[in-house]
Amino acid sequence: MSPVSVVGVSHLTAPVEIRERFAFAPGEAEVALGALRSETEVQEAVLLSTCNRTELYVCPGGNEGVQEAAERVLAEKAGDVVGGTKQYLYRHDGEATVRHLYRVAGGLDSLVLGEAEIQGQVKDAYELAGRNPGTPALAGPILHRLFQSALAAGGRIRSTTPIGEGAASVASVAVELARKIFGGLEGRQVMILGAGSTAELVVEALARDGIRGLVVSNRSHERAAELASRLSGRAVHFDEMPFELARTDILIASTSAPHPLVTRDGFRHARKDSQSGPLLILDLAIPRDVEPEVGNEANVFLYNVDHLHEILDDTLLKRRESVPEAEAIVDEYAREFLQWYGARDVVPVIRSLRARWDDVRERELERLWRKLSHLPANDRDVVEAFSKQLLNKLLHDPTKRLKQGIGNGRGVDFIDAVRYLHDLETEEADRSEGSGTGDDDEADGIGVDVTLAEDQ
Repeated sequence: MSPVSVVGVSHLTAPVEIRERFAFAPGEAEVALGALRSETEVQEAVLLSTCNRTELYVCPGGNEGVQEAAERVLAEKAGDVVGGTKQYLYRHDGEATVRHLYRVAGGLDSLVLGEAEIQGQVKDAYELAGRNPGTPALAGPILHRLFQSALAAGGRIRSTTPIGEGAASVASVAVELARKIFGGLEGRQVMILGAGSTAELVVEALARDGIRGLVVSNRSHERAAELASRLSGRAVHFDEMPFELARTDILIASTSAPHPLVTRDGFRHARKDSQSGPLLILDLAIPRDVEPEVGNEANVFLYNVDHLHEILDDTLLKRRESVPEAEAIVDEYAREFLQWYGARDVVPVIRSLRARWDDVRERELERLWRKLSHLPANDRDVVEAFSKQLLNKLLHDPTKRLKQGIGNGRGVDFIDAVRYLHDLETEEADRSEGSGTGDDDEADGIGVDVTLAEDQ
């Protein structure tokens, strides 16, 4: 049986105006997951919802009814979509699902390769499914193991490969460049021209750097005040901007103005009596907010968006070069998970296999004793010992290969084949429940080592 399936939509299959219709708030996710399990065959479920993806992981895998139920949950959230929601959804099952989640947690499937935020979002989704007051957790033993392993894989990818190194957006590159030039931003006066989406990204990057207090200048004073308040800053009108420029260490410009807001003459006038040190200007606007000639002034370091894209391209190139190393980590963790999943079933299968053919051995001995009723007890003991030894020899290689198959990540297929070929499906569950040997605990580990006691 397949361990898990996923149904989802992401930046690879749908534009933002479609993805946003699939997005779940945490409260909505809890309600949807609870209904999914109470009304369908779903036993475990985790719902991951971010700005770039919504994915529903469900157990058991390989179950068409379960996958269709997951699709219905997403379709109901999206509502009426021209052409239907199926055109945007993807499905993965079994090993493909495992590898997909590991790639997501490692930032390999992200819009920005190697982004760090996704790992925290995967953790939040897993923890949300793990707490379900009044009812059993929606993340049961299989998804618990899978998501713990995915988070470990993502952490190792980021700690041992360059995939997360360096800034990965123009806004974050700008802040990182400022940090390198000044050796840290603490105590520096930062002014932002503009309050649009790029300015928002700059503020988010500054927040990650610990900045508290900045100046935002924008045509809409209300909008500037709202953005500045995120870092305990203040807003100024455009006509006040030259006075602030005299005290500024870092100017980040990102307006949509059709002409430069900082001219060479205006800059000279604003800074003529200033005893300020170096000024870093990061012009992220197109068209540019700062006249290029300002960069020729003493102690001024001017970078435009093309300069920053050159830095960004170098960063992303390094990240792309680290993908094969990251994929190798995904392969390793996927094998370990599939090995663990196969080991969950290998003990009862081997026990059932042994019991199945031990029953045959005993029935055949009974038939033999009826024909050889004259044999003394000692001779019968010798024949019975031989029959046990022969059975052990016959089962030794299949048992060994079954364990090897689990170690190679093919345990699920091998176990299903053994069950079918030896007709174990109908009797395995009863034998497993009635044995009381504690072998099920042993099977829960990756390194399960099941042997036949008499093997030599």
